Amino acid sequence: MMTFTGKTLRLTSRTFLVRRQPFSSTVASRLYIQNNLHNDQTHPAIQGEGKFYDFRSDTVTAPTDEMFEVMKNASRGDDVFEEDRSTRELEEYVADLCGHEAGLFCTSGTLTNQLGLRTHLNNPPHSVVCDARSHVHLWEAGGIAFHSRASVSPVICSNGVHVTAEEIEGNLIEADIHTAPTRVVSLENTLSGMILPLDEIRKISDLARSRGLAMHLDGARLWNAHMATGVPLKDYGAQFDSMSLCLSKGVGAPIGSILVGSRDFIKRARHFRKLFGGGWRQVGGIAAAAKYCIDTIVPTMPETHKLTRYLADHLVQMGVDLQCPVHTNMVLIDTKNVNVDIQQDLAPILLQKNIKIGGFRNKSRIVLHHQIDKAAVDTLIEGVREAIQARAQSEPIAASGSA
Repeated sequence: MMTFTGKTLRLTSRTFLVRRQPFSSTVASRLYIQNNLHNDQTHPAIQGEGKFYDFRSDTVTAPTDEMFEVMKNASRGDDVFEEDRSTRELEEYVADLCGHEAGLFCTSGTLTNQLGLRTHLNNPPHSVVCDARSHVHLWEAGGIAFHSRASVSPVICSNGVHVTAEEIEGNLIEADIHTAPTRVVSLENTLSGMILPLDEIRKISDLARSRGLAMHLDGARLWNAHMATGVPLKDYGAQFDSMSLCLSKGVGAPIGSILVGSRDFIKRARHFRKLFGGGWRQVGGIAAAAKYCIDTIVPTMPETHKLTRYLADHLVQMGVDLQCPVHTNMVLIDTKNVNVDIQQDLAPILLQKNIKIGGFRNKSRIVLHHQIDKAAVDTLIEGVREAIQARAQSEPIAASGSA
């Protein structure tokens, strides 16, 4: 179980403690969500009848009929000209939720992160300090170096969950003729489903502002942290100069992410968006769907988190290790202990049950979202059990001793 009292997150389930494996920040040869043709929905192993469930990411959610109805009634103005009503309403709505002055609706979280960082980073040489496992460092195609001409100071956290103010301070680069001084502190919440506590964020923010550094948040899944802890988005927002919040992950919108900050900051980011080729025109329908999802899907996240813990508990009971604690909607597993290869042993069994997972060798990131129900989770659990049993039956039996 995970309980929240005041501003203290209490982890009480063995899900968080049993045989947790180290979580490496090294870039894998394949991203967890990538897969081979076994995950092609045209693959002959897939059952033609029945519902299909995708656990690779929360980005895979499909637009619903209700969303299309909302889109039909949206405005149809030009967003590059800042003339679309539905887009402006979404930007103002999210900015207000986060306690900021303005917002900028964009196509992806990578774009909003890179726009946020680029808008802060105006005069190289300069650098960004962040968690070594963070998306802006590992999974945005080297965008910090490409777009902002900045280097990165990656911080390896000692507690296995989140970076601390002391660790950030120890990795700040002072201005010197030999250095690229730190100009931005970039945090991520959640990271691999793990929550960065607000008290620690405040310490880091106080440190950064005392040094004249900008604070950026990759809040792609901040909605999950918000719903799991009860911390208002404005309380998070008060600690940051810019925030990127994805709308197409757990929120369930078809496309999009939003950057929030001051009016002047967003004005400059909008100019960079155009420079990056990221301006989009009649986007009101997508914006209206995103706002609808914030209002209707975000409130369902606690049920998704509960289902995620249910899955994690059952996997641990079968001998599967967890790479990191389970706080929200992700279970990162390591199947080495049960001698199961994700691609060779598990994925084919699950595919026959109309379930997709990603992974490589003995590691997989399993992600739940609003279109995953308990029946799907139970089916996944059964598939893992079958894979473990099949591997056990295929192993040679050791000699029991001499006669």
